Amino acid sequence: MTDKVERLAARLGEFARERDWEQFHTPKNLAMALAGEVGELVAEFQWLTPAEAANLDEETLARVRSELGDVTNYLVRLADVLHVDVVEAAHAKLDENERRYDPELYRGSARKAPPLSP
Repeated sequence: MTDKVERLAARLGEFARERDWEQFHTPKNLAMALAGEVGELVAEFQWLTPAEAANLDEETLARVRSELGDVTNYLVRLADVLHVDVVEAAHAKLDENERRYDPELYRGSARKAPPLSP
């Protein structure tokens, strides 16, 4: 993990320990909390046009920033509890997508690529 992510993971772990919340921070509970926070983030964009979503007013942007913080905190906490390097996992996924989505075949296309062969 990067130093910033490691520091955040440590701070989140300490936050949970100080409150005796580690007992509640199971992978299932953290994944469910993450999904809920993603829903709250999505709700901020619901019914906006693409132009409106790209040019949020200050009040909406503040709410989006807060929800992004919640999503990030739960994602980093979940990864930490599972001993997953979230940055390494993201790079591995990007490596896979680079193999799946050849720029010559998928440039400007939103179509889904077939799964990679084993």
